Amino acid sequence: MTNESLKVVDSPKAVLEQDRQPVTMLNDRVLVHLPQSEGERRSRSGILIPATAEMAKRLSWSEVAAVGPQVRTVKPSDTVLFDPQECFEVEVHGEQYLIVRERDLHAMASSRLDTGTGLYL
Repeated sequence: MTNESLKVVDSPKAVLEQDRQPVTMLNDRVLVHLPQSEGERRSRSGILIPATAEMAKRLSWSEVAAVGPQVRTVKPSDTVLFDPQECFEVEVHGEQYLIVRERDLHAMASSRLDTGTGLYL
């Protein structure tokens, strides 16, 4: 065998990086970025709330990364309000995302809205 006939085989991880396939959301599913963990935070009155404090059900805001073909109200790059307990966590191309049904979204914030409540983020 000559050196010309030998091929260098990449590691399995390198092969996976090369074989990335595009992801298409199905039906009424919305792919959102995983919200950053807030850690310690302060209340409006200035009280320090530790990261380990258990809160009542709390909704989260996050940016939409992709939407399925049957999603009618939100588009990628919109910001949506949802319950993190009503979704599934998934890793796509090494990044963490959440999959939420459109009906489980509570609100959205977008620069393209014509009407709204008059509240802004």
